[in-house]
Amino acid sequence: MTSTGKPTLPPYMNIDPAEAASRLSQPIDTARFAKAAAFAAKGRDDLAKRGYAPDGRKRLRKFSTWEICRYLIPASAAHFRRVLKANPDLPQGTGESNSKWFTLEEVLRLRDHFAAEGVSSREYRPWRPEGLPAKVIAVANFKGGVGKTSTCAHLAMSAALDGYKVLVIDLDSQGSMTSIMGGRVKDEWQTAFPLLAKDFARAVQVENTVRAAAGRPALPLDETLTESLKITARDIIQTTHWPNIDLIGAQLNLYWSEFQVPVWRMQLRSWQLWDALTGCLQGEGLLDEYDIVLLDTPPALGYLTINALAAADILLVPLGASFLEFDSTGRFFDMLYSTFASIEDGENAARRHDGMPEVKFEWDAVRALITRFDANQQTDLANVVQAYFGDFMTTYRQEFTAMVGQAGEQVSGIYEADYREFNRETYVRGRETFDRTWAEVKDLLLGAWWRDQQMELAEAAAKAAKDTEAQVHG
Repeated sequence: MTSTGKPTLPPYMNIDPAEAASRLSQPIDTARFAKAAAFAAKGRDDLAKRGYAPDGRKRLRKFSTWEICRYLIPASAAHFRRVLKANPDLPQGTGESNSKWFTLEEVLRLRDHFAAEGVSSREYRPWRPEGLPAKVIAVANFKGGVGKTSTCAHLAMSAALDGYKVLVIDLDSQGSMTSIMGGRVKDEWQTAFPLLAKDFARAVQVENTVRAAAGRPALPLDETLTESLKITARDIIQTTHWPNIDLIGAQLNLYWSEFQVPVWRMQLRSWQLWDALTGCLQGEGLLDEYDIVLLDTPPALGYLTINALAAADILLVPLGASFLEFDSTGRFFDMLYSTFASIEDGENAARRHDGMPEVKFEWDAVRALITRFDANQQTDLANVVQAYFGDFMTTYRQEFTAMVGQAGEQVSGIYEADYREFNRETYVRGRETFDRTWAEVKDLLLGAWWRDQQMELAEAAAKAAKDTEAQVHG
């Protein structure tokens, strides 16, 4: 039976202006933004406390024998239980019968025992060459909503479960990474801001030494710069609910850096603003204290992102399998080229004149990573993206699963989810999403370390041969 009535008009037709005006509030003044921000802050705190303990602090769940033997320690469950029974001084876990649960601290202790006493052909602890610095991994793209923070957080957790000691630096003033890691940041002095300020203050001190020798007036050190000289990175590094992940958090005032850094640069043109974060990581021994440093960047190619990219050994660029995100990522690469080529050209003109070594930016690896992938709808476009970006792409496409979505709602990572809340197949599939991403990143990490190690060994051998030759002819 067909309808004989008139077709319904679309909702945007026949809107009465007077009625529309009656639905408007009074004009919005700036104070209303403060009220909205206050409501949002309360809501954010309420939502962030999902998955927190009653005291408002995050706690990392325990891990079962099944998880440990499948994902963390390569041993059969039967052998694992035999080892515990033979070594009562080792953590024995909690729970009844064969269903034992262990904290991650206990897992790390068990891993050390297996590494010392277990089969030499198995990898109980991840490889890092002795004497080489940590690798710095930046996750960046100026397109928002592409999964930067989620990818960065899960890489930190993957690396921690693998046994690495990780430092996460949140450079996004939205502070999403800080929320995931349970960080608490009161103001900009508990962010990376004072580290950037200290780098500039030290550059001013060096400049003033030169000026004093030439009889020229000194540049001023204001209260902010003077205060920054008293702060070390360890003053602002927070522990997290993960025993081997530490955090330098972020909050809204960190965005002030984007305005302050260019002002400092104008005051002292010789200050290498892009190297401020690198100077902190190297100068304060953080690259020796940690195995991996992960940098979560804001969705913009500002001064904080430039510092992150300059400090990075490995750059990961998440994007979705859509035309707009592909197009935006291409423009991001173009801006990277323009920005860093401009720095090289500007610096090297003066350096060549003075006979100094030239500035050259290099990365061990750069990879674009497809996130939130739906194989049923996005495979064709993902293949196109893969074809155009070529070896800049990771092989694996990070699938979006119900488990990933639920973890996001809980302001946590999938590794923090108790698999008993899902069926085991759902858990395994959801976890595989980030396990495979970590596998590709770890492959880059180990390859870069191994290459560095071989170069160091070759340089040492060449030096030894040169010293021997000098002794023979001496």
